[in-house]
Amino acid sequence: MIEFGQETAAPSGDLIKDVEEPTFMADVVEASMTTPVIVDFWAPWCGPCKTLGPTLEAAVTEAGGRVKMAKVNADTSPNITGQLRIQSLPTVYVFWQGQPVDGFQGAISPAEVKAFVEKSADLGGEVDNGLADALDAAEQMLEEGAADDAAQTFAAVLEEESENAQALSGVVRSHIAMDALDQAAAKLEQAPETLAGDAMLEAARAQLELAVQAASAGPVADLTAAVEKNPDDYQARLDLASALHANGDVDTAIDALLELFRLDREWNDGAAKAQLFTIFDALKPEDPSALRGRRKLSSMIFA
Repeated sequence: MIEFGQETAAPSGDLIKDVEEPTFMADVVEASMTTPVIVDFWAPWCGPCKTLGPTLEAAVTEAGGRVKMAKVNADTSPNITGQLRIQSLPTVYVFWQGQPVDGFQGAISPAEVKAFVEKSADLGGEVDNGLADALDAAEQMLEEGAADDAAQTFAAVLEEESENAQALSGVVRSHIAMDALDQAAAKLEQAPETLAGDAMLEAARAQLELAVQAASAGPVADLTAAVEKNPDDYQARLDLASALHANGDVDTAIDALLELFRLDREWNDGAAKAQLFTIFDALKPEDPSALRGRRKLSSMIFA
């Protein structure tokens, strides 16, 4: 039996892999578009990791290719662990169709591990090929600006699978794109309890929050002038960040919030940090702006 933290050969084949930051996108995010990927975050100094890891490997192997496993050393992959807000080890996530959709922290029993792996493997069978094609087409429509057509296609998938998180998220995102914010909010309110905490829905929720803020954001020029006139006007700084984001200047908005966090991280109950996480959650996990912002925020928190 292999224990993490010892000198071992890397797992053979594609079923179980040692994954680092440069390969995380290909081996986890992209691979999960077709097969669920369980990601085990561990460290050589973590005692429980040495028991959990081999147990996970055995259960994944037993699943016969219906699920894959990626082993990530948290000590050598700080950007990934920071982005996913991992605070203790071991932490395990399962990625499906590019998003973390389930997980747990700490050591669990072998029976619980097997049940988790089986549940994760079953994700790959939740969407048949026809629905998967429809979802891909709807995502393409939304990306190309055909939000109304996308909304109808996502809704059609929901009629077939009422608990399809991607389809529900897609309907919400389509309504946001059409500036139908009340309809987007209503759809989120109708989400089944079984989807509570789903990563796709949380991302859609963050996008809706930012869209609501954008609707009342002031002119960038006026807010910039207000900050220049009084650098201690933190509310103006927060409003400026919202206005910048509303105008599509995501990186500058993130930088403005990072500066506000640097000036006073506790101001308004940590409003700068909260707004940063809202922006990060609204972006895709692999988005360069989110990765850069999380990295800078982490360095400021732990400096």
